[in-house]
Amino acid sequence: MTDHRVTVASRTYRLLDYATKIVGLALVAAGLEVGGATTTGLLLGLSGTTLGLTTVFIEKRQ
Repeated sequence: MTDHRVTVASRTYRLLDYATKIVGLALVAAGLEVGGATTTGLLLGLSGTTLGLTTVFIEKRQ
């Protein structure tokens, strides 16, 4: 099995983390605005959640 980990500098990681969290939160808010029970709202909410969690899989280089 091949190791496909992504490693970035600490400062880059912090910027990526902030950016993905803010954009993810905006997508979740947009999903709630259009209606959380609608297809569009669910897709926006799931996209926002996924984006907000992407930095969990990126490792920081010390």
